[in-house]
Amino acid sequence: MKKILIPILMSIVIFTIFIPITSTLTTYLHPVVLVVLFFCLFVVNLALYLFLTKQQVMVRRPFLIGAFILYTLSLLILLFMRPSEPAYDNSNLVPFKTISLYLSGNADWFVSFYNLAANVGLFVPFGVLLAFWTRSFLIRAFLPFALISCIEIAQLLTNRGSLDIDDLILNVMGFYIGYALVPLVRKIVKIN
Repeated sequence: MKKILIPILMSIVIFTIFIPITSTLTTYLHPVVLVVLFFCLFVVNLALYLFLTKQQVMVRRPFLIGAFILYTLSLLILLFMRPSEPAYDNSNLVPFKTISLYLSGNADWFVSFYNLAANVGLFVPFGVLLAFWTRSFLIRAFLPFALISCIEIAQLLTNRGSLDIDDLILNVMGFYIGYALVPLVRKIVKIN
């Protein structure tokens, strides 16, 4: 219990400090974004704490599967159930066009930061999970492209998002970062 108490307290303090900024996300995203944000903050704090104190946490497989199902459902809500209902009538098939806009300084800094960080960071756990699930290079290389392509096409077809090649690039990058983090994860997490 002590292993998670300090990271939970740290996460609560950090989350509370930044709530005036992060609460603005609920104006154009589903309120579940705050739960996802807190969960991600807690996981990062827990990982840092365990790594720095050279400790390991034991996680039961059913708990891990349940957590990933809830996390996946939360992301699907974020991707397909936005409250502001903006009109998505455009697509971007030019690589790095949206990324360049966000990095140019011509877009709101918070929107730019959130979009870039979220499009990468929210898919890192899937990379970790996929690396634990299979050692196949072909599956690790191509499954992220297939999954993210399906999401992008579904957003276009349902008019619940825009088809953006840059989202594909950033999301897949998140998977690959997850692969790179697996040696660190193995040091701090033991699956029972």
